[in-house]
Amino acid sequence: MPDSPAGVKPNHAGMIYPPAVEFDRLAPQDRSRPVSQSGLEAPQGRATESTERRRWRRPRLAIPFAGLAGGFGLTHGELERPIREPNQRVDVKRRDAAFRRSLAVADLVATGLAALAVTMLAHRALEPVALLGLPLVVLSGKLVGSYDRDELIVNKATIDEAPRLFQLATLYTLLFSLLEGEFVSAPLGALALTLLWATMFVFALLARGAGRRIAQAVTPAERCLFVGTEGSGERLRSKLGALGGRAELVGRMSIPDGGDRSDVAEAAGVLHRVVQELRVHRVVIEPSEPQPQTTLDFVREAKSTGARVSLLPRILEVVGSSIEVDDVDGLTLLGVRQFGLSRSSAIVKRCFDVAGASVLLALLAPLLGALILLIRLDSRGSAIYRQTRIGRGGRPFTMLKLRTMVENADALKSQLRARNEALGLFKIADDPRLTRVGRMLRRFSVDELPQLVNVLRGEMSLVGPRPLVSDDDAQITGLDRRRLYLTPGMTGRWQILGSARVPLAEMIKLDYLYVTGWSLWSDVKILLRTVPYVLARRGM
Repeated sequence: MPDSPAGVKPNHAGMIYPPAVEFDRLAPQDRSRPVSQSGLEAPQGRATESTERRRWRRPRLAIPFAGLAGGFGLTHGELERPIREPNQRVDVKRRDAAFRRSLAVADLVATGLAALAVTMLAHRALEPVALLGLPLVVLSGKLVGSYDRDELIVNKATIDEAPRLFQLATLYTLLFSLLEGEFVSAPLGALALTLLWATMFVFALLARGAGRRIAQAVTPAERCLFVGTEGSGERLRSKLGALGGRAELVGRMSIPDGGDRSDVAEAAGVLHRVVQELRVHRVVIEPSEPQPQTTLDFVREAKSTGARVSLLPRILEVVGSSIEVDDVDGLTLLGVRQFGLSRSSAIVKRCFDVAGASVLLALLAPLLGALILLIRLDSRGSAIYRQTRIGRGGRPFTMLKLRTMVENADALKSQLRARNEALGLFKIADDPRLTRVGRMLRRFSVDELPQLVNVLRGEMSLVGPRPLVSDDDAQITGLDRRRLYLTPGMTGRWQILGSARVPLAEMIKLDYLYVTGWSLWSDVKILLRTVPYVLARRGM
């Protein structure tokens, strides 16, 4: 925190605005007191109409909060004011309503189309009374909380709620089968009902995805205020930026140091005003380990502003999502699962790998044959490139790929190290060693397809930690080597975040969190997300 000029009393609550973020000027009652570029209150005077319309651009500074806020003052009575239950902000309420309504309409459309498609394929007539069953889908969705989830989260990804939609599709199919005599002119049969269940599930995913995109298009980006340390704020800002404009960080506050209750109350009062000034939709709070009571006070104050509240607990960087909430007579405990997979989970994962790799190899065999022929015609050398990678438990194995570079590519690597664009790993976006066919293979990541053979051999998995060459693996030491507890994968969290852009330290953390929170559904989600990321070339 920089020193304050004479006459300005430093405050324990500080704020940082990210670079190049514009925000509206002060509230109407403070418009005659503009804030200078230094962040301190400017000399008082009557502002002109053009000045009132001006939008200020702030440098990224840590400054006394009272100065930034235009000299807001709090009376003694405000310091001790009770925290009232919030009246939700109008703009927040409108955002939440837009998403809820779009999801409800999406469920109605998906259900109607699924029932109509299946009955037509089965050559049955859908009775008009079947329309009365559509509202039951919305009611069921409300009961399981599928319409209230979006207001609690920032990244509103449809694929994350697939298990819940699976349950809804099952419930709807059961209801349809019980009322089959009223809904259709003749019984559908087991095959048609199974098709109805599958169609309902797929249509619900597609319709909800489209509904969310429409809601995001008609609502502004979610404006977030972060309460916590500067480092965590910068990390949150970069992660929100990766969401493609769906959310943005508009400011940061710091939790007051020390245990002075007046400082906490003053900072909490400023929080209310900042939420109003910056039109904040969501307050993200990083818990303060030395001051748990202060964190609780800030959570209560943030809720009372009418904005949505999220927490950034550092413990999840260690345990991931592998926790269960345990209520012990009103005392909440978090049960942490053991690190790694149990024997039964390992068997399930291996069966999934063998089944998936076998089906994909059978389907893609003609494509692989054509690609091998193109590689041989394009340049000299073997069409299959073999490279030693470090596998589970630190054991080396030979990984198979379609050759995308010239024959002596490894010998040329030392000459190109100065052009490396990745942190910790060796990556060049426009690698001169690539062949003409190799560039095409890299563009769509089809050079990785021979690794399906590695999966069948048990050397790799469909999803898992990233397999590294020995030089890169040697940089990972100590407890970070626990990432090798699982078999390396063809894809993983690192792939869907852009494999060529994820620094080594970040990749290690992603691999560790994957191991701690493994589930079969997490593998399915990563595989489903890999396809659009590869097609969009986000990892290049």
